[in-house]
Amino acid sequence: MFHILILAALPEEADALFPGEGVREAGPFAVRRLAAYGHNLTIATSGLGKVNAALAVGLLGAEADLLLMTGTCGALGAEPGRAYWIAEAVQHDYGAMQPGLFRRYRAGEWPIGEAGEAHFAAMPDPGLGLPHARIASGDSFVACPDAAAGLARDLGATLVDMEVGAVAQAATRLGLPWAAIKAVTDEANGASAGDFHANLVRAARAAADGIERLLDRL
Repeated sequence: MFHILILAALPEEADALFPGEGVREAGPFAVRRLAAYGHNLTIATSGLGKVNAALAVGLLGAEADLLLMTGTCGALGAEPGRAYWIAEAVQHDYGAMQPGLFRRYRAGEWPIGEAGEAHFAAMPDPGLGLPHARIASGDSFVACPDAAAGLARDLGATLVDMEVGAVAQAATRLGLPWAAIKAVTDEANGASAGDFHANLVRAARAAADGIERLLDRL
């Protein structure tokens, strides 16, 4: 039996996982606690952005053996509508601003000198059959094709969101394994806001299905 903290940025994403089940708790984050697949689960809605996600891990992750994240994301060349196993996460807005260049470093490390590999690696995929992706996380909603193309080109990312990179950093700092499954709502372009809202519930359910299959394999 594992104690597992599962984060979602939005209520729609959290509620797609074991809908209607669990005991709700009051506090700075909306939390449900339940048992499923032989594990004790804490499902928390962190709110948007890296600070909210990291704060939720800090407040709720002390008793966890594993950190998971479910929810939605934008595509940087990935297939719209699909759920993805997040194999690697990088924070696209952490680094050093230099003349004519923004150099990205691994979040939490000195943004000085030679830049090494910036990503955080997730736990091994237990064989869910989902396509693997690298996600670029930052405190901005990407709705610009040029910005999206730059993230894909410079970071090798195929997905973009606002939280997973921070969850990965916090998990690494706490010495905990982590994983994330995200489903695509939009293509990080001028139609992203409308597409996001239109596809949020469906994509949240797709990601939740993947998380439930993961829990069954742990």
